[in-house]
Amino acid sequence: MNTLNLALTALLTMTGVSCAHQVTTPAAKKIYTYESDATGFNTKNFFYDNGKEVIVFDAQFTQLEARKSIDFIRTQTKNPITYVVVTHPNPDKFNGVSEFQKLGAKVVASQKTALSIPGVHSYKKYYFVTMAKMFTEESYPKEARVDITFAQNFDLRLGDGEVIRLQELKSPGVSSTQTIAIIPQLNALMVGDLVHHRAHAWLEGGIVDGKASPSIKGWIEDLEEVSSIANPGTMIYGGRGDVVTAEEAIPAQIKYLKKAAEVVTRFAKKSGDQTAAIQAELEKSFPEYGLSYMIQYGVYGLVQSKK
Repeated sequence: MNTLNLALTALLTMTGVSCAHQVTTPAAKKIYTYESDATGFNTKNFFYDNGKEVIVFDAQFTQLEARKSIDFIRTQTKNPITYVVVTHPNPDKFNGVSEFQKLGAKVVASQKTALSIPGVHSYKKYYFVTMAKMFTEESYPKEARVDITFAQNFDLRLGDGEVIRLQELKSPGVSSTQTIAIIPQLNALMVGDLVHHRAHAWLEGGIVDGKASPSIKGWIEDLEEVSSIANPGTMIYGGRGDVVTAEEAIPAQIKYLKKAAEVVTRFAKKSGDQTAAIQAELEKSFPEYGLSYMIQYGVYGLVQSKK
């Protein structure tokens, strides 16, 4: 029995609800999606409203976008926001957490993610303030503060007894570490940017010791681990792109990553900046994919790793 099945079984045993009844009547439980525009890197964060409280998955790139996402969810539900789960240490996942903390929400992340945040924050702040000049020292988001940390696995227990299982994957993925969230009652997995379905991927890699450190091998291993956890029909909620079943999302993401690695390896051997050529080839290989600017800004990490 896979992890999602085990989590569902445990939940139903605890609540005393029969499996058949629970699957057919997930009363008033919904997932809402907010997506920023390109200034926030088309980042999605998700809101799980279980009918009594709201749990947020990832927090947007800036406080402004976080506030916009809060304004959005308030048009859908008035239930209190109690937790924010950070799926991995990238700034579009943690920069906006303070806006949720102002509302009384607790920020939850793995120990590895929490330990990575200061270094990632420093690296990204230097880029956006000093190099890109998109922010000033004063306007760039302050370093995120995590309230609750865990090692490897954590049962996030909600007020009505419902459990959301947080699981840190074994390998580095889109970032240096990756947490997924299992919502048994909706057969859903929150996976952050591990999946960009029908959207080009951010290929920078995790920031480790002040350096971009991508691992396509680790990313694929994470996807295979997610596949082993998912049930038939499990919906995958990725930080960018479409929401689709695991059966569709995971093979497509692996195919994309293998092609990206092949293309980057080939062009990295050539002199000069090959970013435009890499982007053009990936656009040609995946003509139905959106957000190609992700290649332009993120592929440098994978290129450098091939030098």
